[in-house]
Amino acid sequence: MAVEVARQTRVVKADGLQLTWKRIHRHWQLYLVIAVPLAFLITFNYVPMLGAQIAFRDYNPIQGMWHSPWTGFSEFSDFFKSPYFWPLIRNTLTLGIYTLVISTPAAVILALALNEVRNERFKRIVQMFTYAPYFISTVVLVGIMQIILSPSTGLLGQLAHLFGANPPNVLGNPTAFPSVYVWSGIWQETGYGAVIYLAALSNVNPELYEAARIDGASRFQKMLHIDVQSIKPTMIILVILAVGNVLRVGFEKVYLLQNNLNLSTSEIISTYVYKMGLLNANFSFAGAVGLFDAIVGLILIFAVNLIARRVSDTSLF
Repeated sequence: MAVEVARQTRVVKADGLQLTWKRIHRHWQLYLVIAVPLAFLITFNYVPMLGAQIAFRDYNPIQGMWHSPWTGFSEFSDFFKSPYFWPLIRNTLTLGIYTLVISTPAAVILALALNEVRNERFKRIVQMFTYAPYFISTVVLVGIMQIILSPSTGLLGQLAHLFGANPPNVLGNPTAFPSVYVWSGIWQETGYGAVIYLAALSNVNPELYEAARIDGASRFQKMLHIDVQSIKPTMIILVILAVGNVLRVGFEKVYLLQNNLNLSTSEIISTYVYKMGLLNANFSFAGAVGLFDAIVGLILIFAVNLIARRVSDTSLF
């Protein structure tokens, strides 16, 4: 009896495998299209994960990754005991949470405002002016900020001299650094973020607006009870993804805006990894710090996704 059951199980598996291969052969063009991004994903996202082991080794370029001595969690322990640990966490969380709290409402408000505009020409002009900064590179953006905020040669400094006041050194002020970083990002990326919400708003059933108008709802009430509820799933997904990147604050702009005066608030995990790994050649320590950053981001994604699943019907997975 057991032998017969095993034989039938093998037959079913063989038939299922044969059916799978027939489907693949029938739609081989689609699988070929999928194969290219899949190969890219494996090559550049999964294969490099093998390099994460240098965080657990005393990496020596001469010995190579596989022959360097194993040290376990000693690099992580050194980082946790380092006097830089809490300042790095504080600075990174400050920039990440500040950005999250401001950027999401800014994009939503802009999308809702544009959705209410009935003049299509004016709407396109506003979209163009808000979306265009997204295409400015980080280096150019920092250059523009220095041209405006420089206390000696910048526009702000020249205006201060014109009125006989001392020019403020905004770029060198540690307290002002988070606001400079976040609000410059809001100017650059809000228009791009609003496009996603506008796409979601375009799928709202017009009959809902008509029913709300018949019920006597104002434009604000229609926006609150129809538009906001329609983009709520999109908002939740984007917030979940953004929370996962709270510790992965953009390296380029922070590093370019960084100087000796604002270092107490501008030194974050990514810039610290760069300095320790490439400038100081402490590859294992930098690898441990970077791996810690990635693990915390993964935990945050799972935690926020779990909360979103319990308080709403929308989640990332």
